[in-house]
Amino acid sequence: MKNYINIPYYKLLLIFVLGTLTFSCSSDDDAGVINDAVPGAASLVLPQDNTECEVGDVVANMAEVAFEWSEASDADTYDLVITNLNTQEVKQRPNLNTTAIVVRLERGNPYTWSVVSKNDGEETTASEAYRFYVAGEPGSNNVPFPASLMAPTSGAMLSSVDGKVTLEWDAAETDTDGDALTYTLFADTVDGDQEPPEEWKGLTETSVEIEVAPNSIYYWHVETTDGKNTAISNTYSFRTGENTSSVQGEIVSTSQEILDAIAAAGPGDNIYIRGGDYTFDSTIEINTSGSEGNMISLLAHPLDETRPRFDFSSMAENSSNRGIEVSADYWHIKGIDVFKAGDNGMQTKGNNNIIEFCTFSECSDTGLQLDNGAANNTILNCDSFFNADSSLENADGFAAKLNVGSGNTFVGCRAWRNLDDGWDGYLREGDNVTTTYENCWAIENGYLEDGTPSGGDGNGFKTGGSDDKELKHNAIYMNCVAVGNAADGFDHNSNRGEVTLYNCSAYENGRNYAFSNTNPLEKLTIKNSNVLGEVGSINATTLDVSNNSWMEGVESSVADFESLDYAELTGPRNSDGSLPDVSFFHLEADSDLIDAGVDVGLPYNGSAPDLGAFEF
Repeated sequence: MKNYINIPYYKLLLIFVLGTLTFSCSSDDDAGVINDAVPGAASLVLPQDNTECEVGDVVANMAEVAFEWSEASDADTYDLVITNLNTQEVKQRPNLNTTAIVVRLERGNPYTWSVVSKNDGEETTASEAYRFYVAGEPGSNNVPFPASLMAPTSGAMLSSVDGKVTLEWDAAETDTDGDALTYTLFADTVDGDQEPPEEWKGLTETSVEIEVAPNSIYYWHVETTDGKNTAISNTYSFRTGENTSSVQGEIVSTSQEILDAIAAAGPGDNIYIRGGDYTFDSTIEINTSGSEGNMISLLAHPLDETRPRFDFSSMAENSSNRGIEVSADYWHIKGIDVFKAGDNGMQTKGNNNIIEFCTFSECSDTGLQLDNGAANNTILNCDSFFNADSSLENADGFAAKLNVGSGNTFVGCRAWRNLDDGWDGYLREGDNVTTTYENCWAIENGYLEDGTPSGGDGNGFKTGGSDDKELKHNAIYMNCVAVGNAADGFDHNSNRGEVTLYNCSAYENGRNYAFSNTNPLEKLTIKNSNVLGEVGSINATTLDVSNNSWMEGVESSVADFESLDYAELTGPRNSDGSLPDVSFFHLEADSDLIDAGVDVGLPYNGSAPDLGAFEF
């Protein structure tokens, strides 16, 4: 054995250095390599998202829950993060070198879990978060998942529009027990816990528009309940900036300002009319056209509770004294009440216009008339009523007549107690034109405002007709109702074109259907329609009539309907202008008119369409 005591110092130093070099150059060169690639995200396996998880052994109120996830690329270890959504307590299992672990959790609570992938580098990657529920004692009712606040995000800065912002959250419709959930919104400038107004309680929707002050900090949270247990979300805050307006355009508030704005308008311009009464003694002429994609809009101011009312009562009754004459194309006119014009309330001669949510009443001729080549116009959610001329002859609710063009559509419109017809399609120069009617109601036409007979024709829908009895007005009626009209609900009137009725209803008209074999229609199609009472006459050169209430073993009776009170058809519209919700002519659950129709391309419930205008 060597005696290292006698070895000189410099030789010992040399031996140490050589040994160090030998070690550093050994075959284990990779031992010090650092993996600094960004790790991938782990895919979560168990517990699955939005489920009540299976549990293992239970001790006291703690249960074993198995967690499993897939390996992530370039990951050496993982952090498991579990959050109790009731208490917001966070459990972590850091630096795991496995992809499965069992953790004890308190029963009867909802949780979220996620996994953070890590390696030797500085970057980490978190997985998505799953929610799960650990069941409580057998027979107990599960606490629902708390809502997840979506917008505005916490700390967000946003500007209100018209003094309002929308708060949105994500939540299930039912909890893990199958109980229906409701939500209560808390939002205030104090702490997010102040008593909310009644309209914010018991919500089933997951968004609410609220009024806010500018330049303020708000706190908000949502409480979710199944009627027994309540889960409370986190509280978020947001700051409001200056209020902005949804109204982008010229705002007018006098009769002269309206006239000036119309005269100066160009494509893409918006004119907003403040609510109130406006008096005019001559026709408002609209002659400058917009363009496709850049309509000119004449609109009721959306923030006013009252509507603009155009009063033409100072006009004498005369065929030239129309209220509004639209000779231009691409106008959108919405939310205006036209009253007591000396002739038509509105005559539209242009193309591609939209007339929406307007009313025409007590005019000395038809409330709204399409004429002089007018084509491809849409009349949406408009009402025309109590129109009567002194001769007791010509005042209809609506008319697409005389020299009208093709492609005009009436949607969701109502005509009632007009002296003559609800809708008139009589032609004089126009021929082979097509007009479509969807969800339109004709009620008690042929009567005056006080309910006395008018002496006019009194049809609900006059499909056409002409002086020489040769002209064709092709008319398509879908989900339309004719009720209580003095003469015919649906009237032929020597029209030689094609008429189609899908899912229409007729009741208590002088004659419900009047399609004569004299100067007959070229073709008449009637499907999925119902009539209560005598059907009337159904004739045409070609008939395609099937699956209606009076044929093929189906018969309608009073017992088929929830209500026969058609007075409700003239009730107030919904705030968006849509037709009111009614029970008239809606089918009872045991009616044999349910699912008795044939598919004609309209939406329906059940195995087949129902008969009539209202689907069960």
